[in-house]
Amino acid sequence: MTEKERLTEHSVVGSTFMMPKEEMLEIRRKGKKIRIGIPSDKDKVEYRVALTPQAVELLVSYGHDILIEKGAGKAASYSDEEYLAAGAVVMDDRKEIFECDIILRVSPFDESEIDLLKGHQALISDLQINAHCAGSIGKLMQKKLTNIAYEYMEDEDGRKPIVQLMSQISGSTSVVLFNEYMSKSRGGKGVLLGSVTGISPTELVILGSGTAAEFAARAALGMGAIVKVFDESISSLRKLEEKLPQRIFTSLYYPKVVQKALKSADAVLGAMPISMPSPFRISEDMVKKMKPGSVIIDLNVSQGGCFETTRCTDLNNPSYIEHGVIHYCVPNLPAIVSRTASIALSNVLIPILISIGEIGGIDNYIKSSKSFRKGVYVYNGILTNSNLSEKFNIPYKDIDLLLAVY
Repeated sequence: MTEKERLTEHSVVGSTFMMPKEEMLEIRRKGKKIRIGIPSDKDKVEYRVALTPQAVELLVSYGHDILIEKGAGKAASYSDEEYLAAGAVVMDDRKEIFECDIILRVSPFDESEIDLLKGHQALISDLQINAHCAGSIGKLMQKKLTNIAYEYMEDEDGRKPIVQLMSQISGSTSVVLFNEYMSKSRGGKGVLLGSVTGISPTELVILGSGTAAEFAARAALGMGAIVKVFDESISSLRKLEEKLPQRIFTSLYYPKVVQKALKSADAVLGAMPISMPSPFRISEDMVKKMKPGSVIIDLNVSQGGCFETTRCTDLNNPSYIEHGVIHYCVPNLPAIVSRTASIALSNVLIPILISIGEIGGIDNYIKSSKSFRKGVYVYNGILTNSNLSEKFNIPYKDIDLLLAVY
């Protein structure tokens, strides 16, 4: 192992940075060896992969087994040979992968895949609540599985690290997409998002003031666009203004003000948080009054969408036109920059997986880590998420109270 690799490994496990090699090895022996499976997402129109070869190499050094399906990293520009060199076992058949202790993926597991699981395992992936049905949740419960959602996982500071990273990527990438879809070749008006000497700058309206909104606004301002941001919270708007390099138009959500902004907008970004209140749903009538050839990107499509005209699409057929307005409604937009997004995801998962092994398994880690526990929506076959309970009319139990019984 090179000096650079040793520093990378120690930086992930900061508490052991100064320990000699012999002591590090002793700590690893006390942990529990875990088998981690990574099935391919290729059938889900998803290009990201949960662990990079560098992450696999580090986990293998801790004594863990990594089984990955052939071609799982191809769309993120990671070859099977790279995973083999890192110490993973590359599998042609996913049967053994679905028998691992912990199974990592990006997209949710469907009913046919749940049937392949042996039961009493942990699945870590996106939840994408609208991708589920009562049948799939019922099967997760029947197999006594433990499910953790990337969307709900928190860190010790109460932030959602994966959501924040993917929001940063979505915000920046959305500006690139606006430029692409506003071009004539994509059916747009043939305008540039930004400003050119002697020409009025184009306008971007953003619904929401979170991380995605910040990164989209920053990129659009850098190109010279006029940016207008609406949110329900004046405090959130003030925080956004403090982060940006220049002042922008901000407003609380007043329907008439929003409607006026939409009429003049060339691009509109739906970037409300998961807990988006119903008044922020832009009506079909508002969309009808937008400029022909303008572009909507809805980052909230997996939670129901910010626009009444939103329909979920995928990266094979990402856009459609409704009332003359181009709609781009892909729930996994960060997958466009799959390698960057995979590295970001992997960076969050590495220390978690190492800690799971060191503490003796995922059940122990869920009990000891309140922040990670926030991501659990099914625990040993018991539904613990109130949103899923309400959506599918299935009783749930609070996980903190549940753990107090175990």
